[in-house]
Amino acid sequence: MQFTSGQKRAAAWLLIALLAVLALRSLGPVLTPFVVAAVLAYALTPLVDLLSLRTRMPRVLAVIVVELLFILAFVSLVLLIVPVVAKEIPLMRQQLPSVFDKLNSTLAPWLQQFGIHVALDLESLKAVVQRYLNANYADAFNSVLPSLRLGGSVALTVIGNAVLIPVALFYLLLDWKQFVARVLELVPPRARPGVDSFREEADMVLGQYLRGQLLVMLTMAVFYSVGLALFGLDLALPIGFFTGLAMFVPYVGFGIGLLLALLAGLLQFASLKALVMVAAVYGTGQVIEGFYLTPRLVGERIGLHPLAVIFALLAFGQLFGFVGVFVALPASAVLLVAIRRIRSGYLGSNLYRGGV
Repeated sequence: MQFTSGQKRAAAWLLIALLAVLALRSLGPVLTPFVVAAVLAYALTPLVDLLSLRTRMPRVLAVIVVELLFILAFVSLVLLIVPVVAKEIPLMRQQLPSVFDKLNSTLAPWLQQFGIHVALDLESLKAVVQRYLNANYADAFNSVLPSLRLGGSVALTVIGNAVLIPVALFYLLLDWKQFVARVLELVPPRARPGVDSFREEADMVLGQYLRGQLLVMLTMAVFYSVGLALFGLDLALPIGFFTGLAMFVPYVGFGIGLLLALLAGLLQFASLKALVMVAAVYGTGQVIEGFYLTPRLVGERIGLHPLAVIFALLAFGQLFGFVGVFVALPASAVLLVAIRRIRSGYLGSNLYRGGV
């Protein structure tokens, strides 16, 4: 059986893709800052181009302005937690004994109404938490030192990524068009029209994904803020907006926001109202975001079925860890374009029609 030139090219590209996946999986920790920087550069390059053209600003200056604005936005997102932590730690020291006592007197009888009989040893937990909260900063620092020594490589990795990502992002934004041009130079002239068509379609799909994801983040930020405020939570605005905007990393932002809301609710209400609030707001939010907003605003914009969106997050996370979760949907969008073209070529080939 002889293979056509098209089939040979498809097999070659499949082999290249397989080798690229193996390389990414093997060099994942090393490539993490560069992959993150490349995704950010792709998203921010249109802003750099717009700023440079509209203001006739030198590109290097436009890159600096855009990157500084992005870093400022990211730092602002992180700093949304600061007022929460600053307010919660003193409240924890003051209200924790009464919170545990209230839980001990109300949670067990409430569970018994549903036939759940448990023995709550909250006294021991209260003693342990109070001991850590009442410890002075020197004791806390001394207790943290062994963990820092054991996790030194992790700390160095985090610090290294925090330095490398802005540096890599700067150079990618500065020379993005040159990088793309150099890659396209490697494409044979006969194949260049097809590659250009593929690149344009993938660029359109990725643009739709980024706009859809931004809409999801903003919508959920408003939803969580309003939902927590309706329950009377004092820190509804910072916690709600942090939860929504941190959803650019699936699951992680939601989990941190849920824990912050639960802690703030327990300290403010000291009753089961906190559990009801978190279950109602975050449970409803997860259903709306997972089964409606993301599939509709993101999944449908890139042509992915809701089940494909869920599978992409799980599969890329399993293969590449945090970076996989970060790039799951954009990478799936590009793969979808490739699969569409392969399918179209197969349906129009002699192999599909029964030929050789």
